[in-house]
Amino acid sequence: MRACVQRVSRAKVVVEGQVVGEIGLGLLILLGVGHRDTEAEAAKLAEKIVGLRVFEDQQQKMNLSISDVGGAILVVSQFTLFADCRKGRRPSFTDAAPPQLAEQLYDRFVRLVADKGIPVATGQFRQYMQVELVNEGPVTLWLDTAEW
Repeated sequence: MRACVQRVSRAKVVVEGQVVGEIGLGLLILLGVGHRDTEAEAAKLAEKIVGLRVFEDQQQKMNLSISDVGGAILVVSQFTLFADCRKGRRPSFTDAAPPQLAEQLYDRFVRLVADKGIPVATGQFRQYMQVELVNEGPVTLWLDTAEW
């Protein structure tokens, strides 16, 4: 699984003119699922993200986690994180999971984060979405479970 994690002061997802997910202070996670991913990767990634200390303490050091600051997480499916752009000009998505597996693991990831007591909002799987965010810092992290 791959995640682009962004620290935000606010973020929202709009589908067909309607807000379907919205948070204030927290993390926006663009989540990609690969064709080799399993529930084990979803669990590792959820554990890692919930424990990330990317929020500043009183000394302006990144020492606080999402739960320490009372934040929320917005998770947006993003199969394009598995784009292969090495050949030609059109990305290949052969490493992305098929939609049924991707949705199952996306849902599992969301449940695992929520089970840790973090408020979670989501986009809509397999829908055209508009994502708006205010990235604080900016802080943007790339996590890939294949590299652990």
